[in-house]
Amino acid sequence: MAQGTGKAPGVLASLDWWTIVIYVSLLAFGWLSVCGASFTYGDTDIFSLSTRSGMQIVWICTSIVLGFVLLLLDDRFYDTFAYGVYALLLLLLFATIFNPHEIKGSRSWLVLGPIHIQPAEFAKFATALAVAKFMSTYGFDIGKWKHFASAMAIVVIPMLFIVAQKETGSALVYLSFFLMFYREGMPGSILFTGVAMIVYFVVGIKYEQTMLWDTPTSLGKFAVLLLVQMFTAGMVAEYCHDKAKALRIGGLSIGLTLIFLLFSEYVIPFDIVWVQLALSALLVGYLLYNGLYTRLPGYFYILAFTVGSIVFFYSADHVLNNVMEPHQRTRINVLLGLDEDLAGAGYNVHQSEIAIGSGGLRGKGFLNGTQTKLKFVPEQDTDFIFCTVGEEEGFVGAAGVLLLFLALILRLIKLAERQPYRFGRVYGYCVMSVFLFHVFINVGMVLGLTPVIGIPLPFFSYGGSSLWGFTLLLFIFLRIDASRNMVRS
Repeated sequence: MAQGTGKAPGVLASLDWWTIVIYVSLLAFGWLSVCGASFTYGDTDIFSLSTRSGMQIVWICTSIVLGFVLLLLDDRFYDTFAYGVYALLLLLLFATIFNPHEIKGSRSWLVLGPIHIQPAEFAKFATALAVAKFMSTYGFDIGKWKHFASAMAIVVIPMLFIVAQKETGSALVYLSFFLMFYREGMPGSILFTGVAMIVYFVVGIKYEQTMLWDTPTSLGKFAVLLLVQMFTAGMVAEYCHDKAKALRIGGLSIGLTLIFLLFSEYVIPFDIVWVQLALSALLVGYLLYNGLYTRLPGYFYILAFTVGSIVFFYSADHVLNNVMEPHQRTRINVLLGLDEDLAGAGYNVHQSEIAIGSGGLRGKGFLNGTQTKLKFVPEQDTDFIFCTVGEEEGFVGAAGVLLLFLALILRLIKLAERQPYRFGRVYGYCVMSVFLFHVFINVGMVLGLTPVIGIPLPFFSYGGSSLWGFTLLLFIFLRIDASRNMVRS
């Protein structure tokens, strides 16, 4: 089609080359890290296909070719076939549940001769495409419960299939899509509720066995119930716009709790938790009364939050102590600092912390990391590869890698925000959310700050499935973004 301003730019001219530069830089640093993590004293050829570093070159080259192919496809292809790709990946995920090949306790791998493929890595881009397609349909309104529930179902279904494969870590990645939902208008209260649940779990479990002063009161339960009451007061002020009632709730909760706490400390010792449960019951009744009297739906939402918070905390405590397997319980206790277990569940994290700490400011140099060369850190070229960066490149190298990831995340946000259509924006935020979750959790677990759930570091961890999966996510978005500057004939 003729244009008054001349010929429309092609795909290469319309690409965001800053993102491409970051991608190539991460691939290069990732390969150096795989070399450092897998190198054994006496190896003479790091480029040999018999070595992990040699095979990683193959995965990198095929990923670049894959990215080029994705750029050649018309951007309308991804919109048109989004549901078809999603259905195909769901079928693969379902088939993998019955996979007879179990690797490290997980059935998430399809074994095709010498090739091992993990469908869960590819399901991320398929889910992102499907949810972007659904949310960009005419009339979609995330404020309508039916529409929001349908969008959540697109995300939850692959999660359930992956959990059935005993690959909980990969399933948790899909929680990152809620960041996209929040950007697209999901009520902040839902995101706040998720954060609150995490706070309840950590505080309640960590301090459950700690007694408050000289009273027979669990500090963990006391703190959680008080937090529930304070959060409820804050939500009344925020969502019902009634600061007077919020102050009344907060003041009475703190005042009565303090009175009974002093009574228990200096007169008759007893468990203050019972008082807080009674106060919580009165609070529930008060919210119900105000909801019926004013007919404001906000009170009923807050009522559900308050009841749900208490039920969640006590059910989580029961699940941790009576339902979870011993090794799962041990991992959580180690993370929360309740157990040491340096020879068991805490071994990986302890060794990775030693490796990172030994790197100092500038590191020991390429292929000179003693912790990694002597294989002290398990999974050091996959899930724990960041400890190799810290040991060989030191604080400077580790900070440089994190800055590269930060640049990628910020660039993805910028690209997503400039999309003219909702499909591109939703997909872009899905991509950003997945990368952010992977980097935050992977680096956090290597440093002992987050649970060890076994997810790869993008473009660094060894293996083709994760590298191809991240490349698919990124380059589909780059192709969608490039279409902004192209005029279709």
